[in-house]
Amino acid sequence: MKAVLSKSVGGPETLVLEELPSPEAGPGQVVLSVKACGVNYPDVLIIEDKYQFKPNRPFAPGGEVAGVVKAVGEGVTHLKVGQRVLASTGWGGMAEELALEAHRVTPIPDAMPFDEAAAFMMTYGTSWYGLKDRGHLKAGETLLVLGAAGGVGLAAVELGKAMGARVIAAASSQEKVDLAIARGADAGVVYPTGPFDKDGKKALANLFKDACGPNGWDVAYDAVGGDYAEATIRAAGWGGRFLVIGFPAGIPSVPLNLTLLKSCDIVGVFWGAAVARDPKAHQENVRQLMEMYAEGKIKPHVSETFPLARAGEAIAHLASRKAMGKVVVLP
Repeated sequence: MKAVLSKSVGGPETLVLEELPSPEAGPGQVVLSVKACGVNYPDVLIIEDKYQFKPNRPFAPGGEVAGVVKAVGEGVTHLKVGQRVLASTGWGGMAEELALEAHRVTPIPDAMPFDEAAAFMMTYGTSWYGLKDRGHLKAGETLLVLGAAGGVGLAAVELGKAMGARVIAAASSQEKVDLAIARGADAGVVYPTGPFDKDGKKALANLFKDACGPNGWDVAYDAVGGDYAEATIRAAGWGGRFLVIGFPAGIPSVPLNLTLLKSCDIVGVFWGAAVARDPKAHQENVRQLMEMYAEGKIKPHVSETFPLARAGEAIAHLASRKAMGKVVVLP
């Protein structure tokens, strides 16, 4: 079987396509025939050794896949050969076949296309955990989403609307804002490209304040980081909850006096670790997400697909911050 491998530290151009032996299912494992692999920002980081996890090389990037169960290992009773599934892998997904622990695998309905399934769990899982379990978003509150046209951003927009919030989509172009509005956002704001000086940060904060209204935001979903974080917190409403999602614009430095003046919280959202720490809560979240998908309240927006041989291009496209929705690799 073929796999795209990271054999040395570096960017997407360092990835190589190689032929490997097909994996076997060990005890408690299954082997999947991979039909689609979602591309996410951790894929950009993990091949450069900048992610929280650093797998031994060589390894294939790709943290979420969809496919068909090819083989079942000893002790696995809830999955069977031929079953359509999605899986959270961490890495290893950019390959034609993949062996992994059965508890990472979730059956999907026949009506769910493989590309949507591969674009589903990491973005909606992160956003649902962030908005519901960490942000405690309530109906009628104002949700500001930064990076609103990206994978997690669009998921947050859709879920925020499903939860009854007023959703303000913030993105770097009108095209991206328009996409977020088409997916359910009530309004949008186009922000300029950073970094920003002191006056630029103030102007950005005023932009967010105008977009949210005089009472500010109740929950901010920051999938951008960098200088945008401080400007966002300056637009907070009283008791706001600022969700730390990711840092494509860099890791921010925030004056903590702002949290005192707004009586607001800065809340970390580490979905992967939360899944490992509380699998039962995760399974309940998955059940709720699948229910919303079946009801048509959420639906991954797959904007581009790449063949396995061009997986490096897919990661580079995501890293350029030009992608809208989800990018998927099709082995």
